[in-house]
Amino acid sequence: MKRKKKKVKLKRSFRAIIVLVLALVLGFLSWDFFKDSFHKPLPVEPEEEVKEPEQYILRVFMVGDSLIHWGVYNDAHQSDGSYDFRPMLQYMKPIVSKYEIAYYNQETVLGGTALGVSSYPRFNSPQEVGDAFLDAGFNTVSLATNHTMDMGERGVLSSVEYWKGYPFVATSGQWASEEERTASVSKVYEINHIKYAFISYTIWNNGLRTPYGKEYLNNEYSDEKAAADIALVRDKVDFVIVAMHWGTEYSFKVDNRQEEIANYLSSLGVDLIIGAHPHVIQTVGYINEGKTFVVYSLGNFLSDQLDVDNYTGLAMEVTLKKYIDVDDTVTTSVIEPKAEILYCATNQRGGVSHDFRIMPYPMLSDDQLPNRWNLYEKYKAIVNERCPELVWGLTWE
Repeated sequence: MKRKKKKVKLKRSFRAIIVLVLALVLGFLSWDFFKDSFHKPLPVEPEEEVKEPEQYILRVFMVGDSLIHWGVYNDAHQSDGSYDFRPMLQYMKPIVSKYEIAYYNQETVLGGTALGVSSYPRFNSPQEVGDAFLDAGFNTVSLATNHTMDMGERGVLSSVEYWKGYPFVATSGQWASEEERTASVSKVYEINHIKYAFISYTIWNNGLRTPYGKEYLNNEYSDEKAAADIALVRDKVDFVIVAMHWGTEYSFKVDNRQEEIANYLSSLGVDLIIGAHPHVIQTVGYINEGKTFVVYSLGNFLSDQLDVDNYTGLAMEVTLKKYIDVDDTVTTSVIEPKAEILYCATNQRGGVSHDFRIMPYPMLSDDQLPNRWNLYEKYKAIVNERCPELVWGLTWE
């Protein structure tokens, strides 16, 4: 009996050991299988992406007329017969390079020396004038002026061909065909995610009307033409910039026709109007409840004309701002107008002007322009007339 009981106990012990071993094995296997799940982080619901507003800016720099008289030609003339106007812009180059858009008005047609260089009243300029402005960093040029037809069709075609060699430059006002004109006025430029159009018109032609059927040679303004042109691009761009050759020569006052055209262009959706032709500076300011900023006249930039009023010009800076709200609403505005008064300084030798240099008034010496600070205040008051918020002084390095 005792032996039998002992065998039963051994069997029970053996079974218990087997059960324990199996439990350990199963526990180990279960842990190995499930352990990764214990280390995995609990799933996190992805956070909803928060959309932020977007803002883009584009800075525009503007100066006035490149009006090339005999004195300027003679100063640029080299011993080998070529011309070099680059030294005249040496003080401008450092500041022009800071801007995405740098504008000037090419008053005289760049027909080139093959057509013969000439001055007032029928101008024709060497194409080295354009070379100097490009070298200084200008990249936006108005070509529609009262002197565009001074050399007739061949002068315009020569000028157009010259500018075609620089496709990175935005030009407007002269073309070789109606097809080129249409392509130009409807062209959309884009910098810094901002799209803009640039169109140039003149209301003056000095009695030298463009040939019938070839009106593309010089873009003469009419309300109907402007409305048709702007309709081509208004819905495709953020900003429309129009250069206007208008106003009364040698008058600091804005005339009625300038007022009418400015308000009409604003009604069409033009954001920035840049004026030329008076050869003196005029006021600047917002119209149409701030929807359009108008520079009525920048005056001369490079010239050898008459007196201190004509040697004085205006440099302007504005910022084009594009704001995209979280609901994709787009708001555009022309903001932060800034200005500086410029002077075309020369040295007189034997009654002849030499060493033409464009300089800001604050850089001038008493020898270059006596009484300059009184003159500076006079011109500032003219420009400030409609824009008391205007900031004076540009970064000049």
